[in-house]
Amino acid sequence: MKINKKALAILAGLTVGMSSTAFAATADSFTDVPKDHWSYQALDYLAKEGIIDGMGDNTFQGGRTMTRYEMASIVAKAMQKGGGTFGDQAVLDKLAAEYSGEIDTLKKQVDQNTKDINDLKNGIAGKLELNGFVRVQYDHDRYNGTSEQSDGSTKPDDHLGTDNNRFYMNLNGAYKVNDYWKAKFQLEKNSFYNNGHDHENESGSWEDGATKTRAKRWSGHDGDIQRIWVEGVDPKSGDWISVGRAWRGLGQQNVLFGTESDGFQFGVPLKGTGLTASGFWFSSTGAGNHESWYGVGTWGKVGHSAGINLAYAQNSKDKGDVYEQNTSHLASWGDHTVYYDKAFVLSGWADLAKNVRFIADYVKTNASDYANAVANTATGRKHGNNQNNSLFLRLNYRDTDLQKPGTYQAYARWYRYGANGTISGDDEWGSLFYNGSAGSKGWIVGAKYVPWKNVEWETLFSKQKQIENTNNKRTLVRTQMDFHF
Repeated sequence: MKINKKALAILAGLTVGMSSTAFAATADSFTDVPKDHWSYQALDYLAKEGIIDGMGDNTFQGGRTMTRYEMASIVAKAMQKGGGTFGDQAVLDKLAAEYSGEIDTLKKQVDQNTKDINDLKNGIAGKLELNGFVRVQYDHDRYNGTSEQSDGSTKPDDHLGTDNNRFYMNLNGAYKVNDYWKAKFQLEKNSFYNNGHDHENESGSWEDGATKTRAKRWSGHDGDIQRIWVEGVDPKSGDWISVGRAWRGLGQQNVLFGTESDGFQFGVPLKGTGLTASGFWFSSTGAGNHESWYGVGTWGKVGHSAGINLAYAQNSKDKGDVYEQNTSHLASWGDHTVYYDKAFVLSGWADLAKNVRFIADYVKTNASDYANAVANTATGRKHGNNQNNSLFLRLNYRDTDLQKPGTYQAYARWYRYGANGTISGDDEWGSLFYNGSAGSKGWIVGAKYVPWKNVEWETLFSKQKQIENTNNKRTLVRTQMDFHF
């Protein structure tokens, strides 16, 4: 049996035994029901009481037919009001008897849906979190200048860089172990469409002889899960710890350290302040790294419009120690000297005006002008030149919101990367000179824009050069679009 909604309006008028004053509407519940319609007050009351919902677009569509299940749902909602406080209880009892079968079916469906939701919540679907983004990128990356040869001579160096993340995916996952712990992972995938993977010596080894200088440069496993770690949080105190292989950073802009590392970090919120105290032990996973760093730090807001991010790090090796640099077939043989074993990070941010934020990072190590003893035989120029520090400045205007299309950010940056002013700083997707190699400086201007929800478009322009050899210059134009999920 199907019931016309016009008939339901009649039923509503009979069921709700209240005065016209009590039915007086304060707002239009349904845009297609005129205020002078005979059923308006009854329908408006039923809507406000949560008995009927309409069609979801603020319309009632009184001419549409409805099923017995829809009618049963309305009767069930009316019965929940109960106790004779809603309408005529005798009429409700008759309706309940008429639609008892449908009401029972609906109750079973609700119970099953509730069980299914709880099963999902307590199963994998409820414990597993996935997020990330896919990037499409284009770079026009020009290097020019001169490069020094082993005999002291120079040669022109002018080429277009090709090594960038044209197509990139970042996938982050977290599995809830219990109320205190989560197991996490991160997967990164790169694809270069211009020069492809390097299959040279894909099956080679060091035993193949002098003709093979490296083994298996391309592993075929660049889609593996690179990082796995666990995080624990005390829900009462807010204390937390991270243990395993993860991407970690020090400072506001990760100048001193910003890379993948094995190790741990913990944080303790300082009561009565907006600050968190932290301790850490990091061991970089990059080729050639034999040392680890440990130390303490703090970060958080200080006042209404400013924040700090401070850190002190100490090397596990003593200054002047020498160790073999090679750790893999991809690294060259040789020794490496530890030029500094202590580093300081002074960084923070301040809101200079509405929508204007200034960010600054200063890094200082205890390296002396280490290379003053290493003079260039051709020019007599001594390296060093206060390269035991780094300075990064950034000015942001506004900010993007992935949930709000049309939002944007404009920014300007200036940086100076000292040769010994970083442990393993973040190269910010290869936007810094020679993929973040120390001993360079330059400026970057750019803008971000959200054209659609969860999509961010960024374009930047940069001029950079080496500190010691200023003839080596870089011009970078980049545009990219990130699709977040």
